[in-house]
Amino acid sequence: MGMRSTPPCGATHLRKALVIGITGQDGSYLAELLCAKGYEVHGVIRRSSSFNTARIESLYRDPHEAEARVRLHYGDLNDAGSLRKVVAAIAPDEIYNLGAQSHVRVSFEYPEYTVETDALGCLRLLEAVRDVAPRSRFYQASSSEMFGQAPEVPQRETTPFHPRSPYGCAKVYAFHQTVNYREAYGLFAVNGILYNHESERRGETFVSRKITRAVTRIAAGLQKTLYLGNLEARRDWGYAPEYVEAMWRMMQENDPDDYVIATGESHTVREFVEAAFEEVGLDWQAHVEIDPRYLRPSEVDHLEGDASKAKRKLGWEPRVRFRELVKRMVAADRSIAEDEAVLLASHKRRDA
Repeated sequence: MGMRSTPPCGATHLRKALVIGITGQDGSYLAELLCAKGYEVHGVIRRSSSFNTARIESLYRDPHEAEARVRLHYGDLNDAGSLRKVVAAIAPDEIYNLGAQSHVRVSFEYPEYTVETDALGCLRLLEAVRDVAPRSRFYQASSSEMFGQAPEVPQRETTPFHPRSPYGCAKVYAFHQTVNYREAYGLFAVNGILYNHESERRGETFVSRKITRAVTRIAAGLQKTLYLGNLEARRDWGYAPEYVEAMWRMMQENDPDDYVIATGESHTVREFVEAAFEEVGLDWQAHVEIDPRYLRPSEVDHLEGDASKAKRKLGWEPRVRFRELVKRMVAADRSIAEDEAVLLASHKRRDA
């Protein structure tokens, strides 16, 4: 019989969570959620010449201070020793693996790095859990890109995988390893198959944020053109803060399982562009150009998820829909663009 962690609802101690990828969009929202629920939150960051902690600035304090709400530790998904050391030192109740090279287009340019981080990184972390913290609950950030050229729409947990990028292939490997460690060693290990989830904190290289940043900068007179790839790609777009709540809910169940998290409706990149330009009162066709450099070697045409299992078992369903998502992102980026315009005008006056 495999080991199972004690159900969190019966815990009498302060629950500890370890978040890999805490400085990313999802990691920052998850850290906020966990802090609000009273967890002791730990995050893993890579060593670099500068701290990339802007998204968690409100939570982060000096890790040596008693009032630290989030404690940060150095580690790397490409370094098994560092992962084992961190997991052993913290002995977390819950581990969320959100770390990845998460840009699909970039994965075609750097396939080996993507696989090392997204596929083998997950394996290294699972091995650390099995060796030194087998009672910890483990969450793997899986992706709708695993479905790729899916044979059915919408996709659900039983839909066969047909990945169309090195990123998608690496995520399929990590998904199956997570299932394997659950079945072979009795770990409480779950996969969250999350569809596109965006927010005001989305990285600027991702198409949703690239669009809203460009739209607001065009409206502010800071740039003229938005360059994009395939406008007809159809995606299921949700709101990131709601999706991290789904992650947490999966980890509170009595038995580990895998779940699709999605809105159940899809829209093209073109529709996203149209909606964003409408928010600032501009004609998108006057400002958008197609650049072949942004086209993928193999495209994924239509991803749309069926989250009925998550609704039934977790009580989760999305609240923020497509138009509201676009509206929120444009509003946040409009403020940034206006500040940029004021700063630019100030510099011009100073240099005049």
